[in-house]
Amino acid sequence: MKAFSIATLGCKVNQYESQQIITLLERLGLTQAERNQVPDLVVVNTCCVTHVASAKSRRQIHRAQRLNPHAVVLVCGCLPTVQTGELNLVGDNTYVITNRHDLVPTLSRLANNKTAAPDQSSCQNSVIKAENNPNINYENKLESPAELPPIDSFHNQTRAFLKIQDGCDAYCTYCIVPKTRPDVHSKPQAIALEEAKSMVKSGHKEIVLTGVFLGAYGQTTVRRKIWPNQENAKLAELLDQIAQISGLSRIRLSSLEPGDVTPRLLDVFCNHPNIMPHLHLSLQSGSYNVLKKMARQYSTDDFRKTVALSKSRIDRPAITTDIIVGFPSETDADFEQTVNLAGEIGFAKMHVFAFSPRMGTTAANMKPQIGKATIKKRSNILRKLDAELQSQFRQQFIGETADVLVENATGRVCGRSERYFMVCLKGEHNNLKRNNLVTVKLVDNAPDSLIGELI
Repeated sequence: MKAFSIATLGCKVNQYESQQIITLLERLGLTQAERNQVPDLVVVNTCCVTHVASAKSRRQIHRAQRLNPHAVVLVCGCLPTVQTGELNLVGDNTYVITNRHDLVPTLSRLANNKTAAPDQSSCQNSVIKAENNPNINYENKLESPAELPPIDSFHNQTRAFLKIQDGCDAYCTYCIVPKTRPDVHSKPQAIALEEAKSMVKSGHKEIVLTGVFLGAYGQTTVRRKIWPNQENAKLAELLDQIAQISGLSRIRLSSLEPGDVTPRLLDVFCNHPNIMPHLHLSLQSGSYNVLKKMARQYSTDDFRKTVALSKSRIDRPAITTDIIVGFPSETDADFEQTVNLAGEIGFAKMHVFAFSPRMGTTAANMKPQIGKATIKKRSNILRKLDAELQSQFRQQFIGETADVLVENATGRVCGRSERYFMVCLKGEHNNLKRNNLVTVKLVDNAPDSLIGELI
């Protein structure tokens, strides 16, 4: 094998792991295929958190097989690790990784043109028949699991994601993640620091710390009631250390829950100006009753208190969130509470998801299920509110300056501000490139961004 390509679906954790796969394959002597080059190996890193994500993953697998009939296709990520009945593949020469520990040795064998299991005592290859009779190789458990290597840069991306935590055992009633990633573990602080330093050395100006349950960094469970004092200081400790890395202009946290935002964490935010004033707090619902049925570890009052505390310590932070629409038994009154709470908080951005029943989760069997028409109507209401709240949040910064990390320098120059909203620059700026960090004056509000003038 000489060339490979990779397709990634899903969250920042998956995106980080794809970068690890790229690093491993390059160390094994393969090169990433150019645009018009036919790869020998195609890796599809899948997601299955919703039906839509699973469908996109399946389409990507079929596309890889159709466009590369002579290549080996390796399917990894979350979709193959759970039995959802959604993975029926078409075509031969497809490797499906059902156990994450098999990924590294399988990639190593494929890179060395060894498509069969080298030692039946250490690895069992079983062949199954899908509905339309293709041969699919499923790699089973290995005795000595190998890990993907750390990375030093993110290919073709300005912001670098650094995974520091993996796994969840919270078992929220709607979520399939604890079945795809049940092992709760964290990256040692020293290794995380070295990896962050390497990213900065390679030219990244912004790092986003991410994990399946980021607030459980350093813990062996995500269930806070088991933690000493029901608080976790280890994330704050690591953030404090990474923020001190020379040359790191920006650091940002990915998704947190209200209980993760402690006074100690906010102290670290206040002590380091390179920590962005942005908190992504996952709400899911503004109804106390729905949150309880979801088995979330917080109430609506907890959420309000966390936001109030954050706003008291950080200057006009961007509070972004996720909301699930149409959870089983969600009434009109429950939905109205979500709408009211969103307006009260003044979210800088809302990610709105339609409830997706996942086989093997408690919520999949809850009654009554909400009709698609109702879910669509409620989703449209929230998305309209989201646009209004985003505009209102951005409006308050007109006339001020902001630092913008350029993400698109082709055509109109645009990039992210400290508070995560996009800023597009007036005029032509042929001298600017991706990953430039520039200071601009914010002069106008556009439908999905602010307009800035380069200072």
